[in-house]
Amino acid sequence: MRPGPGAHRGGEAGPGPLQPSVRKTPMGGSRKKKKMAKQLQRLAEEEAAALEAEEAEQRGRHLQALSGATGAERELEELLFGDCLAAEEGELLQRLAGPPRRAAEDGGSLLRDSSDSEVENEAKSAFVSKAPAWVDEDDEAEEKIDMTHRYRRDLMKSDAEKILTKKKLKIRLEEQFQRAMGGVPAWADREYRKKSKRTRSDSGSDDDDDLLCRTGNFITTSESLPRGILEMKSCLPANQERLAEGKLSTVQFHPSAQVVMTAGRDRSVSLFQVDGIRNPKIQSIYLESFPIYKACFSADGEQVIATGTHHKMFYVYDMMGGSIIPVHQVRGMEDKFVKNFEVSPDGSFMLLTGTSGYLHLLSMKTKELISTMKVNGRSTASAFTSDSSKVYSYSKEGEVFIWDVRSRKCLHKFEDEGSLEGKSIAVSKNNQYVACGSVSGVVNLYTTDVCLKENNPKPVKAIMNLVTSATSVTFNPTTEILAVASNEADEAVKLIHIPSYTVFSNFPVFRRKQIYLTQSMDFSPRSGFFSIANNKGKALLYRLKHYSDF
Repeated sequence: MRPGPGAHRGGEAGPGPLQPSVRKTPMGGSRKKKKMAKQLQRLAEEEAAALEAEEAEQRGRHLQALSGATGAERELEELLFGDCLAAEEGELLQRLAGPPRRAAEDGGSLLRDSSDSEVENEAKSAFVSKAPAWVDEDDEAEEKIDMTHRYRRDLMKSDAEKILTKKKLKIRLEEQFQRAMGGVPAWADREYRKKSKRTRSDSGSDDDDDLLCRTGNFITTSESLPRGILEMKSCLPANQERLAEGKLSTVQFHPSAQVVMTAGRDRSVSLFQVDGIRNPKIQSIYLESFPIYKACFSADGEQVIATGTHHKMFYVYDMMGGSIIPVHQVRGMEDKFVKNFEVSPDGSFMLLTGTSGYLHLLSMKTKELISTMKVNGRSTASAFTSDSSKVYSYSKEGEVFIWDVRSRKCLHKFEDEGSLEGKSIAVSKNNQYVACGSVSGVVNLYTTDVCLKENNPKPVKAIMNLVTSATSVTFNPTTEILAVASNEADEAVKLIHIPSYTVFSNFPVFRRKQIYLTQSMDFSPRSGFFSIANNKGKALLYRLKHYSDF
């Protein structure tokens, strides 16, 4: 008996009818995968297209900003660069835009078809040099220089050269520089510098200039005093707190302290502290019925010796003890008046100038006569050397006698060139120079070695800036300045720069009367100050800025 369809479906399942249902499941999964891949590809293409559209929009906005010039700007550009501006601008914008971007067919990847180097090479090849838009005629014309100006007047060779071109003025300045330098210096010669560079490179030397191999401050002030202009400042008079009544005969700085001493015909000796501002008074002494002809510090600065105008006696003021000692008469001296004298730098001797050519050498300690020397004629001035070994004595006849202090013998005698009558003499602190001032106003400057050998030496410089008698000459301690003056004419003072033997042009001040008749002059121990005693009772004080110390 054959089983029915119900029995067949309710019994065990046979392998034949179950196979089709088992194979349907994998066929449905593959369809879903293909559908999903198509959707992903579509999404990627849409995303790439959106990115490309967004970048194109940004590029368009950028190009629009570059090309967005106003009408006025475009007119000005066309005026300056011509009508080809529009074509060139379009070409430039096209280059800036670059090649179009395209999406890859396999997955939306983007590529560029051109590189920066290609654009750069194309721009270089397309560049064309242009002629200038206009030419200014003033650029071609040569500038004219007015040669009558006070700074260029010395460069004129004739009156016809009142106007020179800039090129000719440059040549004229080069010629003046070469004359001053004695030719073209090595540092200014280009050919020489090139040749020296080639020589150094050929030799292969690695030695550099020492100046370039180290560091430091190479800009410093010069130690030597420059010529031409003397930097100085006018201060209050040194005796501002006690001006003398009448002629001030002496001004002298203390050898060690910052003190100045003044003495005059008002019979007083005063001491002031020097600060350049107030110059306060320290002390004053009064010598009754004794108009002072000259006063001087001792070498140690503890005493002041003062002589009168018509007296045989002199005074010694002991500053340490505060006592005034009169020296009525020196035993062995028969002179009626004692006026001019000198103190030796070592403090051992005092030299009194007597009458009839006598020179009296006294002991500074006891004020007693040691010896007497005599010159031919009458002695007008004397000076010790800085080592106190010699005395230079100037006679009225214009002869200079050189004495040895220890033996009191005359070592040598010479005639001052052109001198009719001697007035003043000074020896420099370094014993190198001797200055002799005569009645004619000429000051002859000699070197000491020549004075000791020749009878008629030639001066290294004859200073002829004074027209009246040279009554005062003095050197500064560094032997860089020689001060010469006359007491017979107002403003008759000159300062001479010793190394160059030239006069400082800024002293005294032109057309300003303040010095009047010079009676005495002195420099401070380190040349920081310079003082002049005049006939108005003032000790004029000047600060020399080149010297830092008192």
